[in-house]
Amino acid sequence: MLSSVAVKTLVNRVCLSWRPAVTGLMPARGYRGEAPEDTKGDLIDIPLPPWEEKTGESINIKRRRLLYESRKRGMLENCILLSHFAKRYLDTMSETQLRQYDRLINEPTNDWDIYYWATEALPTPEPYEGEIMDMLKEYTKNRDQEQRLDAPNLEYLDK
Repeated sequence: MLSSVAVKTLVNRVCLSWRPAVTGLMPARGYRGEAPEDTKGDLIDIPLPPWEEKTGESINIKRRRLLYESRKRGMLENCILLSHFAKRYLDTMSETQLRQYDRLINEPTNDWDIYYWATEALPTPEPYEGEIMDMLKEYTKNRDQEQRLDAPNLEYLDK
């Protein structure tokens, strides 16, 4: 029976003798230089139904729906940003502003677009420009340096 030292020595010798042969057969995991062009051939375009404004909805119901939709986004950054924005402004928005806000948060199919427009990382497309987008951009700047690490607690609704 071999001692543990003898086994380790034998394993090391075998592994070292195989290493050049094995590494030559394995494809490199990394590369140097430019990244290859992504043809995006593996992406599937799933058509979404067009956004339609909800008609016949009372202002109270619309505000509640928009509050819910502001809190339940596809990404945490927008959940936090839009839920705080809704807490601050939703109750004082006019019907026209509510329609603009509804369209802004529900028509674009990509939540990252809304985030980039609000943070002014990308220009806002003309259909979404307006009073609400201006308010959201200003709110996003957080000039008062409020701590916004999570969506606001819903206890404020009971007041």
